[in-house]
Amino acid sequence: MAEQKNQPSYMRWLPSKTTATIARCELIARGQVEGFISGRHRSPKKGFSVEFAEHRQYVPGDDLKNLDWKVLGKKDRLYIKQYMEETNLRATILLDCSGSMAYCGDEAVEFEGRRLSKFEYSKYLAAGLTYMLVGQQDGVGLVMFDDKVREYLPAKARNSQVRNILEYIDKAEPGGETQIAPIFDQIAERIPHRGLIIIISDLFDEDTVALIKALHHFHYRKHEIVVFHVMAEEEIHFPFNSFLHLQDLESPMELQLDPKSLRASYLERVQEFLKTINDGCSQMHADYVPITTKKPFDVVLTDYLARRRTGIG
Repeated sequence: MAEQKNQPSYMRWLPSKTTATIARCELIARGQVEGFISGRHRSPKKGFSVEFAEHRQYVPGDDLKNLDWKVLGKKDRLYIKQYMEETNLRATILLDCSGSMAYCGDEAVEFEGRRLSKFEYSKYLAAGLTYMLVGQQDGVGLVMFDDKVREYLPAKARNSQVRNILEYIDKAEPGGETQIAPIFDQIAERIPHRGLIIIISDLFDEDTVALIKALHHFHYRKHEIVVFHVMAEEEIHFPFNSFLHLQDLESPMELQLDPKSLRASYLERVQEFLKTINDGCSQMHADYVPITTKKPFDVVLTDYLARRRTGIG
């Protein structure tokens, strides 16, 4: 079905095929989150609804209706029953806007008559996740970054947040150099409540060890983490055979090289890089979702959500 011609430009990041596909999906937090309306996610705050959590001793002023009369009858002691409240989720999407995200390989998926760069592909992922999360009454925020935080939009659950985030996405262009680790440390301190951190990035950083430490910062702050690691097919498999002229997307540097002379060492370093990221995410029980832009973005989203729901992968 063709998109409506008179829609605002930012709506192009949310095609009807995507909304129809993910409307049947949902994303539920695995751990405890802090929210502000009743929902489907567990809260660390004790209340008197939904799921039993623990007993605590009665203190003067407690509501007697919450007494556990069975414990009183057995042990002749006063205990209050506490329950785990359910709440909605606060999710924050971290979208990498660094220059390396501008790369578009020949094997990238084609959409609306053009092949998608990593950045365009990531925009579609971010838009789809925003639409789904707001649709299930969860709060969504957006952080756009390269060598610094470019935009910061705190999480909100209102319907207008979809438009707000799409407008930011629509205006964004890939630009600066990559400095992921210090940016993640900064963001971890800036987000006030535990929730879900969704990272969409190629994760290109000179210091991979520092990058993993920065991810641990989110874990230390009790956030749940999902990493969508977006790379082009060519960046992983390096299929080039003829002499190459390469330009660094984050600096003026240009190189002339014979790909055959460095293929083995390049592939070894890429595999080491991917393993480091995967192992680091496993250590903190973060979801690691490796992606190449060769696969349609809506398929990537639905496959991941299906695996998450069933506990597979």
